[in-house]
Amino acid sequence: MLSCRPSSLLTRGRAFPALSLVAALMSLSLVGCGLFDKNDNLPDEPADKLYNEGVYLLNRRQDYKDAAKKFQEVERQHPYSDWARKSLLMSAYANYEARDYDEAITAARRYVTLHPGSPDAAYAQYLIGSAYFDQISDVSRDQARAEKAMAALEEVIRKYPDSEYATQARRKIEVARDQIAGKEMQIGRYYLERKNFTGAINRFKIVVTQYQRTRHVEEALARLTEAYMALGVVAEAQTAAAVLGHNFPDSRWYADAYRLVKSGGLEPAEHAGSWISRAFKNFGLG
Repeated sequence: MLSCRPSSLLTRGRAFPALSLVAALMSLSLVGCGLFDKNDNLPDEPADKLYNEGVYLLNRRQDYKDAAKKFQEVERQHPYSDWARKSLLMSAYANYEARDYDEAITAARRYVTLHPGSPDAAYAQYLIGSAYFDQISDVSRDQARAEKAMAALEEVIRKYPDSEYATQARRKIEVARDQIAGKEMQIGRYYLERKNFTGAINRFKIVVTQYQRTRHVEEALARLTEAYMALGVVAEAQTAAAVLGHNFPDSRWYADAYRLVKSGGLEPAEHAGSWISRAFKNFGLG
């Protein structure tokens, strides 16, 4: 085993399960880490030498950008070699660590496209989702990256359900879903404050139907009660309050919804024909 084995990477804060794969790729190098020529820009350098230099920069110096360049050189100079395949994945990883997410996504996508049957394709797909995931912004901003992270991570689960990355993908998906639901709630509250009750209902409906297992669903049901009461659509208001009380009886949002329905001389009551009732028909079974 050679001295350029990346043991330091295994304890770094941003590391995730894929590091066992990265370590394995690093251990494939054939040249000692201290034997590099000073002039490393000469054309037609041996693939293993370029790869080793990338490993050295990645592991010993944590110089991720220059490491990525070395791996890219392997591809450029030896495009049809096995070293090129390994370097493409290492380039994606190095760019991810450098927080050059666009380059990481591009390299990982190329890997999945060129080597879909590789045992490492699961990691490449997971890396795409992780790169989008790390760019998710707070709910006051656009959540396009959260949606892209979900899509990429769902591909991990769909294509590689038995891989070590599927579990981590599920955890990140839950976070991304919660973030998207939070954005819908923010927009719904904005409409509600401006008495655009139909616009508000449409946003809260998205949370209730698509993101009902996030932490935002309780408030969404309470806000639906408020919006429907304001419109005089009492059957839906009663149903929203009743479903909230049935599934989250100790919620402070249920206390608010209950008082609101009672203030109109009504009781929470579930109407079977309501879309809210249908949306929660199988709640708690999954």
